[in-house]
Amino acid sequence: MAVVVVESPAKAKTINKYLGSDYTVLASFGHVRDLPPKDGSVDPEHDFDMKWEIASDSKKHIKAITDALKDDDTLILATDPDREGEAISWHLEQALEKKLKGKNVSRVTFNAITKNAILEAMKSPRQVDTALVEAYLARRALDYLVGFNLSPVLWRKLPGAKSAGRVQSVCLRLIVEREMEIEAFNPREYWSVVAQMETPRGQTFEARLTMLGGKKLDKYDLANQTDAEMAVQAVSSRALMVNSVEAKPASRNPYAPFMTSTLQQEASRKFGMGAKATMSAAQRLYEAGYITYMRTDGIDMAPEAVMQARDAIKAKFGESYVPKSPRMYKNKAKNAQEAHECIRPTDMFVSPDKLKVSADDQRKIYDLIWKRTIASQMEAARFERTTVLIGSKDEQVELRATGSVVTFDGFLKVYDQGRDDDDDEDSNRLPQVMQGEALKLAPAYEEAFSKAQGEDTLVEDDKPGIRRCPAAVMSENAAILGAQHHTQPPARYTEATLVKRMEELGIGRPSTYASIVTTIQDRGYVRKDKNRLFPEDKGRLVTVFLENYFRRYVEYDFTAGLENQLDDVSAGERDYKEVLSRFWRDFSAALEETSELRITEVLDKIDEVLAPHIYPPREDGSNPRICHVCGSGQLHLKTARSGGAFIGCGNYPECRYTRPLSAPDGDDAAQALDGKLLGYDEGMQVTLRVGRFGPYVQKGEVTEDVPKPPRASIPKTWSLEDLDIEKAMLLLNLPREIGPHPEDGEMIESAIGRFGPYVKHLKTYANLPSVEDVFTVGMNHAVELLAQKAARGGRGAAAKPLKELGEHPDGGAVSVMPGRYGPYVKWEKVNATIPKEVEPEQVTMEQAVEWLAEKAAKSPKKKAAAKKPAAKKTAAKKPAAKKAPAKKAATPKTAAKKPAAKKAAPKKTAAPETDPDDGAGTED
Repeated sequence: MAVVVVESPAKAKTINKYLGSDYTVLASFGHVRDLPPKDGSVDPEHDFDMKWEIASDSKKHIKAITDALKDDDTLILATDPDREGEAISWHLEQALEKKLKGKNVSRVTFNAITKNAILEAMKSPRQVDTALVEAYLARRALDYLVGFNLSPVLWRKLPGAKSAGRVQSVCLRLIVEREMEIEAFNPREYWSVVAQMETPRGQTFEARLTMLGGKKLDKYDLANQTDAEMAVQAVSSRALMVNSVEAKPASRNPYAPFMTSTLQQEASRKFGMGAKATMSAAQRLYEAGYITYMRTDGIDMAPEAVMQARDAIKAKFGESYVPKSPRMYKNKAKNAQEAHECIRPTDMFVSPDKLKVSADDQRKIYDLIWKRTIASQMEAARFERTTVLIGSKDEQVELRATGSVVTFDGFLKVYDQGRDDDDDEDSNRLPQVMQGEALKLAPAYEEAFSKAQGEDTLVEDDKPGIRRCPAAVMSENAAILGAQHHTQPPARYTEATLVKRMEELGIGRPSTYASIVTTIQDRGYVRKDKNRLFPEDKGRLVTVFLENYFRRYVEYDFTAGLENQLDDVSAGERDYKEVLSRFWRDFSAALEETSELRITEVLDKIDEVLAPHIYPPREDGSNPRICHVCGSGQLHLKTARSGGAFIGCGNYPECRYTRPLSAPDGDDAAQALDGKLLGYDEGMQVTLRVGRFGPYVQKGEVTEDVPKPPRASIPKTWSLEDLDIEKAMLLLNLPREIGPHPEDGEMIESAIGRFGPYVKHLKTYANLPSVEDVFTVGMNHAVELLAQKAARGGRGAAAKPLKELGEHPDGGAVSVMPGRYGPYVKWEKVNATIPKEVEPEQVTMEQAVEWLAEKAAKSPKKKAAAKKPAAKKTAAKKPAAKKAPAKKAATPKTAAKKPAAKKAAPKKTAAPETDPDDGAGTED
């Protein structure tokens, strides 16, 4: 039997089903080799020699492949059809080199895991593509050289910084620069005037003032309330009639099918899904054979898929929705060798309602892909766009109304793309109007006017960053409204708009977007709030440091140019070592220039660059860098031993004023209360303190014997002026014991945590509405809240098994459990997903043991944890084992594995961050 190797067990299982008994399909579980996370793994002094190491987890997978090849002389490498997949095949060839002598080795690729695609691929074997492998080697070496040389510079010169990466740092710069644009933005006031018009037939519509005094109005011509009042008066004092009605036919063509970046953008817009979650769901759909390969920069579609899509459209929607000729989309990929077909369903007749998938995220992504693909081959949508001009007889005033009517929905019957703004030119429909008709003013704006003029009118604009207080003026009959507006800063990035911007700049490639966006959040450089990306202080510091000392390497053009060079390598048009050599020559020189930098120099430079952000002008016009508390000390950027930056007074330790980097300029009231004595408890002073992270209460003082006296943060909703000893002790005595739970007698507690007030019982946490509830909530209410949380499947809630299977052969109960992403089998600490074609009630112990063994093999930590009970049994039998010394071999074997596990640990923590592909070719 020929041995076929793919990346994941899920993929192997599906492919084995299609190939039959003539093939043995095995999984490599992703890359089998990698660069050791230590200096010297890439050696620029010796022609960029790269030292590869087989991961300890991969040795058993290589052994399985080697054992299978003993009975066969054919190895088929069937990893993913991209650069990363090519690299996995190359690594396998290299790792098995000695075992492959005399064997037939070939490479096959397929864009979809369907029987037809796989059988066709087997008919066209080839060798591993050297150019694609060299492109991988170049990217891997570059990421290593940047990560392992730039990250240590950050650690030494900028305490608290975690890592830098070739693409990651450029992506971070985009977010930081956008935030600085928002902070520097000065809103400009302008006004608009709209009128509610009524036709002779009693229908109403809205028209906007576009001409005043015979002159066309520009956006800022109505600059203030006085201008708006005059405009409202001018419109209300004149008789108005329809000057012209112009109707023009228009059409909208469908969007191209998805590629990686557009799928991520649309999933973010429509579902709020991050790039990582989107790709994880798509990976599972691909491995199950439902969609084509999901890491692609191509938008073209196979001819047979186009024809099947047209047939599906005709069958479902009718012939009128099928265009006369198929739609062809031009591939935008810069490198044809790395371009693949678009992301599409493998079977166009499998509509979302027929999909046999239970996971909600997969259903959403498939629905999106199916609709976009089908829509891409449908007829255009047709509209009639109408423009109505309304004016006065003296031609001093003119208003315009625009709208459109859909005359044929075409592709819109299936799909319409989400937008990053709220403009919708096709949503406004106008009533019937005729040229020369007189129009009346129809009262309509009383409610809008009263809201705008109310006292509680402080609202946040649609685009974050600016707060405004709207105002309005209105005609006597409430038919004409003048509304105040302010220009808006650019919107903060969402994951969708960030990916779009990276794509426009040529930064990164489709397979890297998800990992890059995830990495900058995981590193604490960026936080995601309401789907918007905000730079954290650490992110600002790293960006400013790199822009000042490694500016070239965070420039958009440089990074995009390097990507183009790497594309040339994959096309066989450039030598990859030449690219590495040119990059390293300049990069190593830049590293050398920073060797003598002192931390104080770095902080002073960052302090200077970030001054407009951290020392904004004060309302009284005083020097924003003078300390609020002592009145003489100069404020400076400082770093703490534990990492991170803050603002502190230069008169330390006489003046202890500090504040977080991103906090508003000094709060005089809070600082004046720093050190205030609130009272005594057990003979110790209870004081109010103001620290880097806000105000808190403290009992006692720091001494050698008590380095950390009792402390508690003060809730933001509490007034510092009203804080007294009773309130302070309430905080210091948290958590508060409410009483034993009526069911098990375990204590229920209330407290204030990182995410707000809560009640807790064992491992179940339930939120409380307010801080005050922490001190007043009773037993009945607490039990009710905890029960509600448990019923919703909250953290710590014990789920009931769907089926008890009995005792595992190695000891321990095996159960079928309900899960968020579908049913699974559970044994000790190992959980294994149940295949979708198997009903949970029909699962047998034999199946469960097989799935659990597969899962344990993939996760050594879980496997080790799961074996602990068995180890205890062995230990309990030691006295009997004395008669059979040979059995003791089990103990050294287990012990021997421990050091290996310790050696493996640094791979996750010691290595600086690089920019790997998003797990391409691996199972998530």
